[in-house]
Amino acid sequence: MSTTPVIEVEQLNVTYGDFHAVRDLSFQVRRGELYALLGTNGAGKTSTLETVEGHRTQTSGTVRVFGQSPRNRRAVRPRTGIMLQESGFTPDLTVTESVRLIGTLTRRTDRVERVLDIVGLTGKAGTKVSQLSGGEKRRLDFATAVYGGPELLFLDEPTTGLDIQSRDALWSTVDRLRENGTTVVLTTHYLEEAQQYADRIGLMHRGTFHREGTVAELTRALPAVIRFGLPAPAPALPLPAMRERDGRYLVETFGLQKDLYTLLRWAEDHGLELRELAAGPTGLDDVFRALGDA
Repeated sequence: MSTTPVIEVEQLNVTYGDFHAVRDLSFQVRRGELYALLGTNGAGKTSTLETVEGHRTQTSGTVRVFGQSPRNRRAVRPRTGIMLQESGFTPDLTVTESVRLIGTLTRRTDRVERVLDIVGLTGKAGTKVSQLSGGEKRRLDFATAVYGGPELLFLDEPTTGLDIQSRDALWSTVDRLRENGTTVVLTTHYLEEAQQYADRIGLMHRGTFHREGTVAELTRALPAVIRFGLPAPAPALPLPAMRERDGRYLVETFGLQKDLYTLLRWAEDHGLELRELAAGPTGLDDVFRALGDA
């Protein structure tokens, strides 16, 4: 993977009157990586994305995409695919006409039939947009974004409204694009998708980065957890634990393997069953919960 940045953001500020939506934000997205821009509601990620995509002008700071201002549509747009949360297709156009129109506007070349086959809309080629289901419209959004194999792909909540099969198909297509060198910027509320697919994550809070790094780097500062239930009465636990509302016990640990072994050995020695035992490292959802204390 090349280390040459596809996206360079330096000291980005976006304000709306007295409201400071983005504060001195700086980051880079390297060629070929999948970068997830995540954050709590109102964190500033939408304003950031709209600026990087060229839909909004920053108040101050520098934004470069392929070394150009994203407002330079002639230089940047043909190389960029964008899947918005809602694309607002003309309801009277057919699926084929909608895809072909986007291809014309972006000045990318492709075969409409190929793209519709990728997203599973071949059977809807002649159907008007107004007659599509919510999931079908979302697949159409994706089709217009990947038309022509863009070098840079923005995916804004790409799997919202999709069933499991359609989600799997979308990520399979993204994987193939990445194999051909496409860089991907993702925003999603499905944290498990970011955890599974992202190379790096920028976690925004109150207009700037709370943390940035790989999933392992983001979660390393928080303890792993062990949860279990016990029959009553039970002897004293071998580890410090908290009693949760549902009656189960919670152990937080930075030595997961060692403490889990201690707990299992204790249960075996006392002939106890650890009910609904679950153990694992911290996930992105735990990192998000920790934002409430930031």
